[in-house]
Amino acid sequence: MKISKSLTLPSNTHTVVTIGTFDGVHIGHRKIIGRLIHTAKQEGLSSVILTFFPHPRMVLQTDVQIKLINTIEERYAILETLGIDFLVVKKFTREFSRMPAEDFVKRILVEKLRARKVVIGYDHRFGRNRNANIEDLKQFGLKYNFEVEEIPVQDINDVAVSSTKIRRALEEGHIAKANSYLGYHFMLTGTVTKGKGLGRQLGFSTANITIEEDYKMIPKQGAYVVRSLIDETLFYGMMNIGTNPTVNGDALSIEVHFFNFEGDIYTKRLKIELLQRLRDEHKFDSLDQLKAQLEKDKAAALAYLADTDVK
Repeated sequence: MKISKSLTLPSNTHTVVTIGTFDGVHIGHRKIIGRLIHTAKQEGLSSVILTFFPHPRMVLQTDVQIKLINTIEERYAILETLGIDFLVVKKFTREFSRMPAEDFVKRILVEKLRARKVVIGYDHRFGRNRNANIEDLKQFGLKYNFEVEEIPVQDINDVAVSSTKIRRALEEGHIAKANSYLGYHFMLTGTVTKGKGLGRQLGFSTANITIEEDYKMIPKQGAYVVRSLIDETLFYGMMNIGTNPTVNGDALSIEVHFFNFEGDIYTKRLKIELLQRLRDEHKFDSLDQLKAQLEKDKAAALAYLADTDVK
């Protein structure tokens, strides 16, 4: 997959295009992407996803702080596994949002991306104030010589997944449900930084994960079973998202204790996959009580891993 941030493709490229933000790249999105790739191969064209960053709501609804399932880098990595030829990333601005629908079709889909076919969901809207729909797109297709392949309502409804449903599941701590909607394990990607050393004091040394992207969604606070690839080796562990109330903490932290791991990973960038939720975060009366709970968490995590075929 080649990534273009300038709306440019090789001069001899003709394409099948789909359009969307694709936050989460969930199983509903994959239905559309699968259709895109199949059509491109069938017709000897290149498959193109046209996506936008920042997310349109981050630009147009500044009074609402939307959190995204994926960082843009995570979205790139997931899309790259799907077999797409080109990912075109258009910077979303207020000025771009005011572009009339026909200008968008003519200047971007036809002139820049050289679309011969557009694969799109039945409910797609586009153009200034989102005032154009798929019927308008079909009329533009007749005018500018491209076909429109519609993903019908039944196909979309059969999947019954949306990014909004996934965000809600994460907010409520239903990580297994979120993962089933995504078709992969929800991830947190960040840099290992030094913490306060509380975990080491309790016999559970932890890696503090700092996430630079403030728009990244953080699931409900609590303890989770996780895994991460460190230097080409997969390690399992448990993670706490919370404020460390037992020691009167107030800042949110993300701390991971890896089982059977020894090594210095400070400054490494890790992708932490969340497999299962263990419990809510609690304030304990003493560090001894907290340590006893961590022992129980570890036993529960190991039991889950032993009983589950995690892939």
